[in-house]
Amino acid sequence: MSFEELVDRARALAGRGERVLLGIAGAPGSGKSTLARRLVDALGADAALVGMDGFHLAQRELERLGRAERKGAPDTFDVEGYLHLLIRLKTTGQEVVYAPEFRREIEEPVACAVPVDPAVPLVVTEGNYLLVPEGPWARVRPLLDEAWFLLPDERVRLDRLVERHMRYGRSAEQARHRAAHGPDAANAALVNAAQAVPDLVITDLA
Repeated sequence: MSFEELVDRARALAGRGERVLLGIAGAPGSGKSTLARRLVDALGADAALVGMDGFHLAQRELERLGRAERKGAPDTFDVEGYLHLLIRLKTTGQEVVYAPEFRREIEEPVACAVPVDPAVPLVVTEGNYLLVPEGPWARVRPLLDEAWFLLPDERVRLDRLVERHMRYGRSAEQARHRAAHGPDAANAALVNAAQAVPDLVITDLA
């Protein structure tokens, strides 16, 4: 499927006449963030991007809970906070809704970093666990008007992950281990094995 076709599909969602939530899910390195950003840039004032990663628990809290080594796993997020934000985005009146944003350069979420104007008709949200049908994550899918799942070639996905980890300071050996054997591998297995039904599966984005 071409990017232009996806833009047309997203534009049709934005034209429904009411606030619409589009979720883009997939394993780490599947291209969720890149696609979401490209879509929002293409739609301009008609779309806003709110990432699930803004609800990462702070590093200090992960260390307190003994989960720092598993950062990125399902239980290292404020799922309830994310759910409440999606509900606010669906039901907002005339107020700006502020969403958090995850900053990779500091590996921490920043509160109130993303303003979503009430006039924006389409909110794109992306993350690993949007379609996981277990625990509190199972409550995400019913809030999404449409859900896309990215399932690229596994070698492509791993290469992207290695490149990302190296870009943020890990050695090539550390990056390859984390991508193929570390937390990212476990998270990818969960995401790809357990998913609610998406409206669209994207395996090869042209």
